[in-house]
Amino acid sequence: MEKISITLPDGKALEAEAGAPLSDTIKSIGMGLFRDSIAAMWNGVQVDLSYQPAESGALKVITSKSPEAVEIIRHSTAHLMAQAVTELFPGTLLTIGPVIDNGFYYDFDSKHAFSPEDFEVIEKRMAVLAAQDIPVVRSEKPRLEAIQYFKEAAHAEPYKVELLEGWDSASVSFYTQGSFSDLCRGPHVPSTGKLKHFKLLSVAGAYWRGDVKRPMLQRVYATAFTSKEQLEAHLFQIEEAKRRDHRKLGRELDYFHFDENSPGMIFWHARGWGLYQNLMNYVRAKLSRNGYIEVRTPEVVDIGLFTKSGHVGNYSHNMFFTESENRKYVIKPMNCPCHIEVFNQGLKSFRDLPLRIAEFGKCHRNELAGTMHGLMRVRGFTQDDAHIFCAEDQIASEVAAFCKLLQEVYADFGFHDIVVKLSDRPPQRVGDDAVWDKAEEALRQACAAAGMTYELNPGEGAFYGPKLEFTLRDSLGREWQCGTIQVDFNLPRLLGAEYVGSDSGRHHPVMLHRAILGSLERFIGILIEHFAGDLPMWVNPQQVRILPVSEKYLDICREIEGKIRDAGFACEVDGRNEKIGFKIREGEKDKVPYLFIVGEKEAGSGQVSVRKRKDGDLGSFALDAILEKFRFEVSRKGRTDAAA
Repeated sequence: MEKISITLPDGKALEAEAGAPLSDTIKSIGMGLFRDSIAAMWNGVQVDLSYQPAESGALKVITSKSPEAVEIIRHSTAHLMAQAVTELFPGTLLTIGPVIDNGFYYDFDSKHAFSPEDFEVIEKRMAVLAAQDIPVVRSEKPRLEAIQYFKEAAHAEPYKVELLEGWDSASVSFYTQGSFSDLCRGPHVPSTGKLKHFKLLSVAGAYWRGDVKRPMLQRVYATAFTSKEQLEAHLFQIEEAKRRDHRKLGRELDYFHFDENSPGMIFWHARGWGLYQNLMNYVRAKLSRNGYIEVRTPEVVDIGLFTKSGHVGNYSHNMFFTESENRKYVIKPMNCPCHIEVFNQGLKSFRDLPLRIAEFGKCHRNELAGTMHGLMRVRGFTQDDAHIFCAEDQIASEVAAFCKLLQEVYADFGFHDIVVKLSDRPPQRVGDDAVWDKAEEALRQACAAAGMTYELNPGEGAFYGPKLEFTLRDSLGREWQCGTIQVDFNLPRLLGAEYVGSDSGRHHPVMLHRAILGSLERFIGILIEHFAGDLPMWVNPQQVRILPVSEKYLDICREIEGKIRDAGFACEVDGRNEKIGFKIREGEKDKVPYLFIVGEKEAGSGQVSVRKRKDGDLGSFALDAILEKFRFEVSRKGRTDAAA
């Protein structure tokens, strides 16, 4: 038999027979390693343990402790779940079951309406199949043969047929475990006995291929891990996320509600609107100090402007339209074209650049009903939007200044772990490749000037230009893409924006699209969940609540309320005829940062008894003293770091 050389990660080389499965080589290294192995890397490519190399190469064993293991486990568990579902609910048709962040899903077409009550039954069947330790066998079929296979009555899977008919590969890979087979690129675990730690989580509707005109499927979400400890930690995090759900807390704290009379739009209540205003005023002050001018542009705009800009041609599926007096209008999905219209009023000189135009612009986007999620994805929202009009040689300095401002803002909210991604040209775009080359290179240089490292996010730029995206991690480790800055050479040209250069010639400015929070609504949702509703005092819409011990102290409480409001703090009096213990519990439940208790002692001394959320009683303070403490706390945004 022909021999080949297999090089291990430590540089050691082993001799093996050509065409022998990698599992044989791993067994020769040690049975303990083999028992813990689930797949392998061959010359840097993930493969099954059954892979049979014909030539020499490099081997890395993937064990349950390898970083690559969890995705393979989830791929394999998706098939295990599909097998259990088709056995328990005959007639169920299979579609796709990809791995996603923190788990996987499988879309089923079934006459049975899946509910959480079915999950335990499905999990039990999955556990039985896992305990049987069924070998998982990879095979390949010619694509046309695979199509015929899925057309046969015994294996009829019309969704698989449709997928295969759209592929151009000559052959496709199958994974078979017992009587169950499914398409997959792999690799998979060698047997079902490797799949022990899984949990079904939820079910939702999903249109086939995301097309509302196609069948509605049932998407079962699940997760799997390589250890019981990892699974339990994840499930705990899920429960913690439910406890922090902004929709639940928003109702409990009386911030907002949603109404079927206006799907995807928010009804802000007084307290929620107070939070909204606090956030907006904070950003407004930051922008003013950094040289931005604030404008206001219409929400309903003639369709012609958005046709010229390319939005109608590239973004119309997400836009709302209306008509009046035989004239077509766009309900603006973004502010960019309108800001160019502001720029175009009056001829600009190079001395006017950079010109930073900001707007808390109300936008509307036609999101599909199934994609909306509380404040996180809505149809009507406000962006902390701004556009910087500058010359090419100003791009690097403006991007660097923006990045500094963004980091300051995030730090004020306690976000320090920020991931930067560079998204380059998408398949559908305006402008020629030379312009895109220039824009992408400008962003790379700007990142270098700002001292930032970034990950490449291929093909995810806006249709008019590449962008940097800023993703922050919350207290549960979840990632949220919020800020962005985009380099745009195209829209100013399309909409005729010009300035007079130092050479007295006309030039198109570069347009930098930028936002820090992104959507105010979404950022509020993130804040609520990050802090579990216990918002820092400086942004909290309820900063102080005054609790009279009895009704006879109500007048003095009103006087104190007036002084606190005059000092610039949000304050209310709980004048209900309830016991003080009840009022304290209600204040804690409403997550009010400070409670002032006023009774006979306080009325006589001119002081207030102060209770701080989580810290309990702080003692008695003169009003001026506690207000000074508040000012200091607000000035530091609650931070304790030396750089605050």
